[in-house]
Amino acid sequence: MTTIGIIGAGHIGSQIARKAVGLGYDVVISNSRGPETLADLVAELGPRAKAAVAAEAAEAGDFAVVTVPFKNLEQVPVQPLAGKVVIDTNNYYWERDGHIAVLDEGQATVSGLLQEHLPTSKVAKGFNHIRYTDITTDGTPAGTPDRRALATASDSPEAAELVTRLYDEFGFDTVNVGPLAGSWRVERDRPAYAAGRQTAAELEANLAKAPRTI
Repeated sequence: MTTIGIIGAGHIGSQIARKAVGLGYDVVISNSRGPETLADLVAELGPRAKAAVAAEAAEAGDFAVVTVPFKNLEQVPVQPLAGKVVIDTNNYYWERDGHIAVLDEGQATVSGLLQEHLPTSKVAKGFNHIRYTDITTDGTPAGTPDRRALATASDSPEAAELVTRLYDEFGFDTVNVGPLAGSWRVERDRPAYAAGRQTAAELEANLAKAPRTI
C-alpha cells in the first residue's frame, strides 16, 4: 500500500489524511507540537494512520504533503524527502508570515521557494485554493458534468502526474499550470484562488487573467 507522509496536521493536513485513509492509503502525520498531541486524530483515522515527528513522516511516505505555515518552511526536513514527490499546499500570508520581498515583488513563488529548500525533491503545487472542508465533501466521480477542478504546477512531470492522479481519486479534475515559475497564478488573492468552486474551463480562464503581483 502507498503511504503518504503528511507534514502539518492543521485543517488541510487533517482533511487530506481523512480522505486518503478513506481511499485506502496509509498516512503518517506530524505537527510541530509532538505526536502525542495527535492522539485523537489518529484514533479517528483508525489503523491506517499513525503520528510521528516531521522527519519520521517524511521518511515513511512514498510521497509527502507539506502543509505548514509558510514562515516555518525552513523546518521542513530535507534529507528524508530526497528524491520524493512533495505536494505543497502552502500559501503566503504576510500578516502571519511577515513580508518576504521576493514574493511581494513577484521575483519568486511560494512553491518555488520550497523547491529551493528541497533541492533533490520533486515539488508540486496542490490543494492550496480549496477550502479545507471541501476536500472531503466536494469531490465527484470522473466524468461528472461541471466537475470541480484544482490546479497544480511542477518542474517534474512525475510530480504533476501524481497530483493529477490524487486529485482524480479525491474527486477533482486537474488544470496543470506548467512549471513552478508559473505557480503564482494560483497564489493568494488571484482570481483562481479567490473564485471558490471552478470547473476546469473556469479555472483556466481565471489562471489566464491573474496579475503577477497583488
